[in-house]
Amino acid sequence: MVAHPCAGHSHRPPPRITVRLVEIRDVMTESVVTTSPQRTAREVAEVMRERNVGSVVLVDDAGQPVGLITDRDLTIGVIADGHDGSGAVERYASAPVVTAGPGLDLRDAAALMVRHGIRRLPVLDGHRLSGIVTLDDLAARTGNPELAHDLTAEVTRAALPDFYFHDRGG
Repeated sequence: MVAHPCAGHSHRPPPRITVRLVEIRDVMTESVVTTSPQRTAREVAEVMRERNVGSVVLVDDAGQPVGLITDRDLTIGVIADGHDGSGAVERYASAPVVTAGPGLDLRDAAALMVRHGIRRLPVLDGHRLSGIVTLDDLAARTGNPELAHDLTAEVTRAALPDFYFHDRGG
């Protein structure tokens, strides 16, 4: 006689497992460095150095994001093009600014960043700038180095399509 595999066990349903989606509020940096779009590129570069950041959100008088400037923007748009850095930083900034709410799921945030070819995503809680999340924040939070690499590659391809998809001859 063969015993039934469930013999002696109760027929309880398996326990419910609830998995909370990780939201960008969980990984964002709350202390966002901001400045006026009328400051000079040189002044903003100095702020980046002093605050040890790679980007600054440009905000209007009401505190609303109107541009985003990165260290790369300053390098390519100011230095490489031979400007002296005395012009308003808004000339070199990305605008309009792509933003997200703090409750956005990490996967959706990553998809938004890939779709727009951006590496930094300011977070607005209503009309208040409450943080910023970077592609590196998302990649690190996944805990999956391969996925992190893929995310970074996708955003880079979206941001620099001519570099990856130009005619290389041959």
